[in-house]
Amino acid sequence: MAGGREIKTKIKSVQNTRKVTRALEMVSASKIRKAQDRMKASRPYANAMKQLIGHLAQANSEVQHPYLVEREVKRVGYIVASSDRGLAGGLNNNLFRKLLGEIRQWQDQGVEVQVVTIGQKATVFFRRLKVEMLASVTHIGDTPEVEQLIGIIKVMLDGYTDGRLDRVFLAYNQFVNTMVQKGSFDQLLPLPPAENKVVKHDWDYIYEPDAESVLAHVLTRYIESLVYQAVMENVASEHAARMVAMKAASDNATKLIDTLNLVYNKARQAAITQEISEIVGGAAAV
Repeated sequence: MAGGREIKTKIKSVQNTRKVTRALEMVSASKIRKAQDRMKASRPYANAMKQLIGHLAQANSEVQHPYLVEREVKRVGYIVASSDRGLAGGLNNNLFRKLLGEIRQWQDQGVEVQVVTIGQKATVFFRRLKVEMLASVTHIGDTPEVEQLIGIIKVMLDGYTDGRLDRVFLAYNQFVNTMVQKGSFDQLLPLPPAENKVVKHDWDYIYEPDAESVLAHVLTRYIESLVYQAVMENVASEHAARMVAMKAASDNATKLIDTLNLVYNKARQAAITQEISEIVGGAAAV
């Protein structure tokens, strides 16, 4: 059994760790509300854009934009959104594990896979794998801006337009609630039709100045809005996962401190008993 001094040192160390985890828990708890508000504020725009693009995909325009054309899949790209910091439980690892399963399925079919990453964790993770990483952006903070994401989005859009990619997906953590964050995969290109696939009309939109330029602008803005919404969902998921993980760590530290205190008391009692036995033995010998 360890000595009393060693046990006291362990108790002090665990107490210091508990202070850190409690501080991180409170910081995440204070940030999660603002992150949720920003995420919810951006959802209506993303949903409206999704509905509009779904209608455009079913419209009868004479101009067929490349983003709306299905083609044989030989190369796919993934935009992967992750956090910059750790201590968020299994948030990032669960997403990466699920994504690796999909990547292996594509590779088993002879399909090449390329990725661009958002966040330090995804960047470090994919650098270790045999997957081609085209671009990355890190340290986007708790209040990301669309301008920070335009570069990596353009890499994927140019790859699809030039024919180097045949399909583009978006991988991120969807915020369900404080306790649940779900790894999600959305197809960005080619644009999927509206969820209601029943065409209820045979009319088209009126484009000004022309259909080609309007579609190019609207579709690009649509892709940017989806990626931005995914990043906002991921930020809210990060704070929620970190808050839960740090609370669990604080609770475990409290239990460990109680256990170590019990061990310390037993060790001290054993030492006192041994000293008394030595005194009694010495007195008897005299």
